[in-house]
Amino acid sequence: MSVEQHYQAIRAEIQKVVYGQEEAIDFALAALFSCGHLLLEGPPGVAKTLLVRSIAASLSLSYRRIQMTPDLLPNDVTGSSIYREDNRQFEFRHGPVFANFVLADEVNRASARTQSALLEAMQESRVTFDGQEHPLPKPFVLFATQNPIEQEGTYPLPLAQLDRFMFKVRVTYPAPAEEVRVLSEHHATSGLSSPEASLVQPVLGADQILASQQSIRETHVREEVIAYVGELLKATREDDSLSVGASPRSGLMLLMGAKSLARFRGRDFVTPDDVQSVLLPAFRHRVVLSPSAELEGVTTDEVLGNLIEMVEVPR
Repeated sequence: MSVEQHYQAIRAEIQKVVYGQEEAIDFALAALFSCGHLLLEGPPGVAKTLLVRSIAASLSLSYRRIQMTPDLLPNDVTGSSIYREDNRQFEFRHGPVFANFVLADEVNRASARTQSALLEAMQESRVTFDGQEHPLPKPFVLFATQNPIEQEGTYPLPLAQLDRFMFKVRVTYPAPAEEVRVLSEHHATSGLSSPEASLVQPVLGADQILASQQSIRETHVREEVIAYVGELLKATREDDSLSVGASPRSGLMLLMGAKSLARFRGRDFVTPDDVQSVLLPAFRHRVVLSPSAELEGVTTDEVLGNLIEMVEVPR
């Protein structure tokens, strides 16, 4: 099966439970098929966790959920050593991060120390404990959720950790027609709907995810499109509204996301439209507004949207 067929199969399963949220679904699957990590941000009750659980239910992969809380310790995430009486040795016991697909729910409620325990896992796909390296299973993908409104008892993610996420997707309220459908379909469950109750079936396994990742890597990108991405990166660094522009890693994530969307649309090459579609979720968490822009109430999405309009698009 092609990447497009894998995408359509898993999307059909997700839509048994999650209505609307097309952008969130597409970028969640782009991150999944690229083995990138995803940050979902939105107010409570807009199906962030349900979306991740639905994706997990449609995969034949190991899945763990970590409820991030202020009292959670790094070893609660990565694992710890236990002493075994039978052989009188310490043995490393894997933590919940040792799974193919991990949900870090309400990630900004964990302390900075616990958040940092995820950095090595997200970047290197391994955990180091007592000088020993423990590889994570392949594929390894981490999805995290956070509430941008409630600030009490939260710890904002540092820029270094935000940079580990391939995309930051804002999950908003559904359109009126979709919201009516949610109310009609789920009112009897009092909002306690689950993928399992909606008969979401596993349709993809590790081999298909790894094969999709390879196909996405092989997607052709013209030199003109690569130069276009370079101009977009340059524009973020020269804009007075931004104190921190996009890094080279941002450009790589932008291209990987564009290749994913191209494959979803049945193409083996990237167009400038693919790049533009991915730019906001790929850049919005990697750039920082200048103090003057913040005072004026400008958002990063507005600045990035203006840059898309300003930078010349290759033919």
